[in-house]
Amino acid sequence: MRWEGNEQSDNVEDRRSGGGFGGLPIGGRSVGLGTVAVAVIAGWIFGINPLTLLGLMSGGEPAPQVQQQQGPAPKPPATDREAAFVSTVLRNTEVVWGDIFRQNGRTYTPTRLVLFRGATGTACGTGQSAMGPFYCPGDQKVYIDLGFFDTLRNQLGAPGVFAQAYVIAHEVGHHVQDELGITAKVDQARGRMSRAENNAISVRVELQADCFAGVWAHHSQESKQWLDPGDIEAAMNAAQKIGDDALQRSAGRAVVPDSFTHGSSAQRQRWFGTGFKSGKIQDCDTFAARSL
Repeated sequence: MRWEGNEQSDNVEDRRSGGGFGGLPIGGRSVGLGTVAVAVIAGWIFGINPLTLLGLMSGGEPAPQVQQQQGPAPKPPATDREAAFVSTVLRNTEVVWGDIFRQNGRTYTPTRLVLFRGATGTACGTGQSAMGPFYCPGDQKVYIDLGFFDTLRNQLGAPGVFAQAYVIAHEVGHHVQDELGITAKVDQARGRMSRAENNAISVRVELQADCFAGVWAHHSQESKQWLDPGDIEAAMNAAQKIGDDALQRSAGRAVVPDSFTHGSSAQRQRWFGTGFKSGKIQDCDTFAARSL
């Protein structure tokens, strides 16, 4: 992916320095990425807050209080290559989704992306590195500890710059759902559902975000021609590695489809591919699909 030299977004906040944001101390000591990766995988599989798992791993001592961000966070330094990459991808999602919304008679309000280390306050509660990248509807922001890209590459076996772009585009896809009113409708319905039904609708939510990531990739490549051979395959590999069935197998567990919250590897690959092939948001209606 030839991303260097392209326009960057102004909607990036850098919370990686300052008190309460410098690490993830648990039980008085830091937790390495290997431990974080275990907690992330186990949390995805079993639906357990990764922070709880990390507490158990460190002897059950309580997690620290997180200092809330005071005032607007600064932009990342211009010399930070990883931050520049994230800002470039985010800017392109703004352009693509802005165009798509205009073509459908709507206005797209971009999300803000927050870079942090360890832990940070969000409108959805305390955000932790162990949760992986996530979107908070409460403040309409995407949160990411860039260390996750090391986990993605080294622990989960999904290398490649475009695999990282897919992760960002997936989280932006959740913001698109929020902008379209899908998030609110799903949240309304959840209160009347059993745990199994909640898991099932979570899968449809996540697969739609994958499809929206594919829609972005379609239009991004159409306008910029910045993808290299193998880039789409890198995204497909990432989708395969973080499928619920793949994560359960990697943890030595039996595959239990009723426990899925993000979809199987094949489903994640299929829906990203659907969005990339057509470039149409109408083809991403996972809620109406009889078969995922």
